[in-house]
Formats: sequence, C-alpha cells, structure tokens
Amino acid sequence: MSLNHEIRQLVKLAWPLLIAQVTQTLMGVSDTIMAGRVSATDMAAVAIAASVVMPILFFLQGIILALPPIISRLRGARKLDEIPEKGQQTLWLALMLSLPLALSAPFVPNLQGQLNMEPQLQRITLEYVQYLLVGAPFFAAYQVFRQYCEGLSVTRPSMVIMAIGLLVNIPANYVFIYGKLGVPAFGGAGCGIATSLVFAAMMLSTWLYTHYSASMRRFHLFQTWYAPRLGEISEILKLGVPIALTILFEVSLFAVVALLLAPYGATMVAAHQVALSLSSLMFMAPLSIGLALTIRVGFLLGEEQPLNAKRAVQGAWLVGMCSAILTASLSFFLRYEIAGLYSTDRQVVEMAADLMFLAAVFQFSDAIQVISGCALRGYKDAKAMFLISFVSYWVIGLSTGCILGLTDWLVPHMAASGFWIGFIVGLTSAAVFLGWRLAYIQREQRPALAQTG
Repeated sequence: MSLNHEIRQLVKLAWPLLIAQVTQTLMGVSDTIMAGRVSATDMAAVAIAASVVMPILFFLQGIILALPPIISRLRGARKLDEIPEKGQQTLWLALMLSLPLALSAPFVPNLQGQLNMEPQLQRITLEYVQYLLVGAPFFAAYQVFRQYCEGLSVTRPSMVIMAIGLLVNIPANYVFIYGKLGVPAFGGAGCGIATSLVFAAMMLSTWLYTHYSASMRRFHLFQTWYAPRLGEISEILKLGVPIALTILFEVSLFAVVALLLAPYGATMVAAHQVALSLSSLMFMAPLSIGLALTIRVGFLLGEEQPLNAKRAVQGAWLVGMCSAILTASLSFFLRYEIAGLYSTDRQVVEMAADLMFLAAVFQFSDAIQVISGCALRGYKDAKAMFLISFVSYWVIGLSTGCILGLTDWLVPHMAASGFWIGFIVGLTSAAVFLGWRLAYIQREQRPALAQTG
C-alpha cells in the first residue's frame, strides 16, 4: 500500500478524534473563560486545581490507553474472540484505581492552610479539587468504553459523545459558577461540579453506544462476563503504566510550573493558564493524528505488514507538520484577540500574548514528539518512551525553565517566559530522542520488512 493510502486511512481515523479532542479542550476553555468572568482569582484557582487533579486523571487515562494497541493488534490478527475480555479487564483495572480517588474527596478540606497561596485562592482551589475527585470513577469508565471503540477503529462516537459532554458542561458551569435555578453560586469551584456531571453523562452515553450499536454487536463488550484476572490486568499494566508515566511527565511539567508561579500572584498564573489553554487546544491536531496512528500501526502489525506500518508513521509525520504550520500561525497572529476572549484584565491579556508567541514556537517539536510517541505505543515499545519523556521534560525542560524563570544565573529571572522557553527545550529534546528510538525500532524489523516487501 502507498504512502497516500496510509495518509487517507489516518485522516479517516483522525478527523473524528480531532473534533472529539477539540471539544474536550473546549470544556477546559469554557471553564477558564467562565471562571475568569467572576475574577482573576477564580480563574487562577481553576488553573491551579486542574494542575493538581488533571495529571492524576491523565495518569489513569494513560493506563487505559494500553487498550487500543492491544485490541487493534488482536483485530489485525483476526483474534476477535479475545477482544471483549481485554476490554472488561481494563474496566476492572480502571475502577480499582479510580474508586480510591473518589473516596479521598472528603479529606481534601484538611489541606486548608497547607498551601503557600492567598486564602481565597486556596479555598476555591481545594473546593474544585474535592468536587472533581468525586467524578473520577465516571471518568475512568468513560475512558474504557471510548478506548474500546477507538481500538476497533470506531472513532466517530467519540466525536458525538464529546459534543454531548460540552452541551452538558456549559449550562452546568452557568448554574454552578454563577448560582442559577436556586443553586448557590460556587464561583470557580462550580467548574469542578460541572465537570464531574460531564464525566457521568459521557460515561452513560458511551456505554449505551457500546451496548446497543449495530457496529459494535460483533464485539459486544458484556455478552460474556469475565471476573478480574490478575494475569490479564498485569499485562495491561505492563504496557499502560509507561504510557501513563509518559503522559504524567508532560502534563505535570505544566502543572508544576503553575504551582511555581503561584507566589507571583493570580495575574501571572491566569496569564499562564490562558496561554496553556490555547496551546492545549492547538495540540489536539497532532495528538489526534498520533492516536489514529497508534490504532493503525497496531492493526498493521497484527496483519504482519510492518512496511505499511512504517509508511503510516511517515504519513503521520507529514500531516503533523502541516497541522503545526497552521496552528502556529494562528497562535502567533491572533494571540491578542484570543487572550481577550479569556480575560478582560489588560495585564493578563498582555502577559498571555507574550507567552502565546512562545507557544507558537514549540508546536513543531510538540507535533513530532507526540506522533512519534503514539507510534511507539502501536509498536508496544512503551518503556523507552517513558524514560525519554522523563529525561526530556523533567531533567532538561524543567531545569532550563527553573534556571531562566527563577534565577539570575544566565539572564535576569524571566518568571513565566523562562518556564515557557524551558517547555520549548524539553519538547524539542523529546522530539529528537523519540524520533531516534522509533527509527531504531523500525530498523530492528528489517528482516520482516524484507519478507513483506
């Protein structure tokens, strides 16, 4: 099969994922904008609280992301009978990990007074964390149902169901943030309540699809019930934990920076959150391509077509760079207008626009690193990805950011801008190392490629 064929297959898988991912990010954007309309303190609290809780949820999601490459390879190898059990074992694992998070929610207020931030900022932050933890099991179950569909190359439901989530999120934010329909005004903390309701709505919608859809009948997830099997669960963890740690290293890099900026005040944290929100939205394009690539590579390797898997990676890189050119241009030329949508505070807008310039710069390396990392998932080479991410994000990226942002060692301390330059350095390092590892894995398969070709 040609490079053009693989590009078409990737685009077919990726465009619903892109809409789903953009819609998911818009939920965070709507949280930030609607909380920002209350005050910069509420916006900053949402940013800091999300920086604490979302890495935990993303770690959980990362473990569940082991499911698509597992079942796509089984589907490519025509081992269809094994697929539902893999889905159920992943669901058992997700519930085992998420229920303790929900049970910990009542203890969050005990952290009052333990954080180095303004009292009002601290109160709103802890309330948001508490409300969001309650929704962790809904989030986990939703992710299992979603990844089960996507691993079978059924990606359109993710788009539709995420749109349902956004339709729930905006009015729920309106009710709980501003206090409508007889509900007290929770301010920024109300975003946490709304988000947990969204998780529940998406979980229910996705379960209904997997249960009743004609396209999923052949792979009915619950036609036969399977008890938890430690051997199966350990295999999922073997692949899922390195994926989760990789995601955690990248997400927590941004989270730690938000916490390090907290002593500079709500204005700087709010500007950081605005720029981070935009860059997260732009990141959805290469991420969607990468998610589609994981599915495609797993399927092709299951069919014993490693040459076409390599072509799929090349096609993904090409599409990813084209998307980076577009998103970087939007981030640069519209940075002031976009920042103005988030906040009416002129100082926040000016700071955020400066950071958006730096965000435009790192989108090229960000595209390469996420696509290469997702390809490695398809090859089930997760351990190297985990080690590379740790070194790139935490050793190289965060160290650079701390030196430039907090010290006068090289230049007068740059605060938020210094950390964003650290992001550029860390993501570029990840792009180089992950690209090298992917090329190495493909070279190791040369005997198989020769047979296939």
